[in-house]
Amino acid sequence: MTVNPPKPDRRFCVAPMMDWTDRHCRYFHRQLTNNAVLYTEMVTTGALIHADPQRFLPFNPEEQPVALQLGGSNPDELARCAKMAEEFGYCEVNLNVGCPSDRVQNNMIGACLMAHPQLVADSLQAMQEAVSIPVTVKHRLGIDDLDSYALLEQFVDTVRQSGCSTFIIHARKAILQGLSPKENREIPPLKYDWVYRIKQDFPELEIILNGGIKTLAECEDHLNHVDGVMLGREAYHNPYLLAEVDQIIYQQDRPVISRMDAALTMLPYIKRQHEQGVSFYHIVRHMLGLFHAQPGGKQFRRYISENAHQANATPAVFIDALNCIRA
Repeated sequence: MTVNPPKPDRRFCVAPMMDWTDRHCRYFHRQLTNNAVLYTEMVTTGALIHADPQRFLPFNPEEQPVALQLGGSNPDELARCAKMAEEFGYCEVNLNVGCPSDRVQNNMIGACLMAHPQLVADSLQAMQEAVSIPVTVKHRLGIDDLDSYALLEQFVDTVRQSGCSTFIIHARKAILQGLSPKENREIPPLKYDWVYRIKQDFPELEIILNGGIKTLAECEDHLNHVDGVMLGREAYHNPYLLAEVDQIIYQQDRPVISRMDAALTMLPYIKRQHEQGVSFYHIVRHMLGLFHAQPGGKQFRRYISENAHQANATPAVFIDALNCIRA
């Protein structure tokens, strides 16, 4: 546990993504960027309160700055779980008001909460009263027919009165009936101008833009209008994009790590985790896109996909996969 977690600089963030941004993924991403704020998968309050927090909350100190995303709508339970986040050393705790899946809707979690801005405000206030680390919110532009700019402005105005000052806005609305979570990331149109306008209307707030960003050049453009950017799928499928974040976004004068060096820096971690009984594939699956569009990249990906699932797979499989690149 970290006693004094670092203060997050949210100019660049990697989004919370279910089944993807686990601690192995975040450890890998940290080899590529020292500064980007990394987010956990969403963890529900029920999972933490009714199960063992030790199953969900531990992380490697090297992952910092790392934020925990919570799913829930009961202010007391969220406050209790925010306190757990602080005790485990997270640098931030974030409330999910953006997930559109049926499963979370049934538990009053995620995007459906946009119809209940006062409940969101009450939840965030309770969380802030419980902890000293930053409490933030991630939400959509709207849901279903509640999708006007006026309603978005009203939502932000209500929620900010909780004292929350960091809003991560996915620049699409969510359609709660009829679209899958995947379709909700692709079909509703992006409206970056609405997020820019929120920043203009609430200049005192920290506004982070999320949704559809694919390049660091796009990030730079958005940063002319908002305080930070958050990338999800592109950062996962093409992780080497993260290798220039410290130089381009944070203006740090440090060498850009090569793809091969990034892979090799993971070897001690892979070996250590394997010795502790962690599935080899659970670690290396996050690295499949490291050599995207590079000579030998397809062979690297194929070799891992075909061999890392084997019950007797060891870190030697990863070394053999890297030889596909060296060949």
